[in-house]
Amino acid sequence: MALKFLGIIPNTPDADSPTIWLDEDTGDLLIQSYRASEEEVKACQEIGSIPGHSTDVPDHETIIRLPKTMLQFIPKPDGE
Repeated sequence: MALKFLGIIPNTPDADSPTIWLDEDTGDLLIQSYRASEEEVKACQEIGSIPGHSTDVPDHETIIRLPKTMLQFIPKPDGE
């Protein structure tokens, strides 16, 4: 796996550091960030996604909160 560091939240303290990496082999993003609160997860489940799709969060997934300032580090698709 070839990871590339993309960014860390500016002025972050040593122990609180949302970070983004790019897997250069797959194009996937690996994101370390804040775990969504129970209230936020419930709100996501209430809104849902597409009709008929489960709103349960599987054990191998989680919902994270990505601070707005971190969006600058997300790569744009080619041509944008």
